[in-house]
Amino acid sequence: MFGLGAMEVLIILVIAFMLFGPNELPKIGSQIGKAVKGFKETTDDLRQSVEPEINMITSELKSVEQDLESSMKEAEEQIKGATDQVADPGGSRSV
Repeated sequence: MFGLGAMEVLIILVIAFMLFGPNELPKIGSQIGKAVKGFKETTDDLRQSVEPEINMITSELKSVEQDLESSMKEAEEQIKGATDQVADPGGSRSV
């Protein structure tokens, strides 16, 4: 639990019991529970609204990446063809 061992948790509970007393401790625990529940609900709502956007952006990035790769491959082929023409301008003629 948050990197705390059993002994650390016990010490924290004893200190909380001494600070707040037996009457206030259940109320504080209830408030903390409600706060954690509200935080969890908020993060779940945020995740549900953000995940579709992230998935859409990811798919668009993959599409752009594929387009870029195909464009680079096409450019490489054109450059290779041009360099082949420069290297052998008249074609394969033997004299």
